[in-house]
Amino acid sequence: MGRPKITVVGAGNVGGTAAQRLAEKDIYDVVLVDIVEGVPQGKALDISQAGPVCGYSTQVVGTNGYDETAGSAVAVITSGIPRKPGMSRDDLLATNAKVVKSVVTELVARSPQIILILVTNPLDAMVHVARKVSGLPKSKVIGMAGVLDSARMRTFIARELDVPGSDVEAMVLGGHGDTMVPLPRYTTVKGKPASELLSQERMEAIVKRTQKGGAEIVGLLKTGSAFYAPSASVVSMVEVILKDQKRVLPCAVLCDGEYGLKDVVVGVPVILGLGGVERVVEYELTDAERAALEKSANAVRELCAAVDRLMK
Repeated sequence: MGRPKITVVGAGNVGGTAAQRLAEKDIYDVVLVDIVEGVPQGKALDISQAGPVCGYSTQVVGTNGYDETAGSAVAVITSGIPRKPGMSRDDLLATNAKVVKSVVTELVARSPQIILILVTNPLDAMVHVARKVSGLPKSKVIGMAGVLDSARMRTFIARELDVPGSDVEAMVLGGHGDTMVPLPRYTTVKGKPASELLSQERMEAIVKRTQKGGAEIVGLLKTGSAFYAPSASVVSMVEVILKDQKRVLPCAVLCDGEYGLKDVVVGVPVILGLGGVERVVEYELTDAERAALEKSANAVRELCAAVDRLMK
């Protein structure tokens, strides 16, 4: 067996950094696709030339087409226009829906068994588009948001308590954006409930900062948005899938009755393995958490209805 092939579509900051992180694992072949001539080729060459220094021999191919992607096990889709300061996620909708539609069509035509991981915003709506266009089972069309959002929450808690971030476990449900639903009750530090270590006031401040985590970075960078943590988050999902680790991670998937949600893409805890999403894990929620998740799902429903109108 050769190495599994992973395609990364979009050679911008998130895509380029994801390709670099994947190359450094030294167990995959990586294809980097972008419409801008020279950019994926240049970044692929640059990543390859780091190999002898960093100790990997990954094949990294940059291309403006899709033929090199044939036989990919997983594709990470980061392409689309980024969110600019002051721009709502909904402004992104029409442009990025068209991009995702064309990318997914090209990928699935060449790799019918592929698992798609979407990073393009507005995330939940783009998973909806990819699912409709691809014809793939819902287990194979997954959005990356919850891993990133929970990583942000873990970082803030770790800093507050002066512990390693890896000692903090956090769970974030719901849409990616202002309606996300962090679950402080399911947040632990070295196995202890975070609520025993943090005041409710501090926890609420951390939840708010987590909800605005992407916007905070956009505001600081002035041009562009976060890419180190998003690329790390999506690569961790790729690894869990291809190593069949069966870990529980929060991901955006189509819910079909879980948490009382029907026919809507929203972030929920799932078990990831070789088949993609093996099942949704249902946590016990309080009435308030359930209401927040329902509100988040309704915001996604509105976005998806808007995208369906735009794509007719």
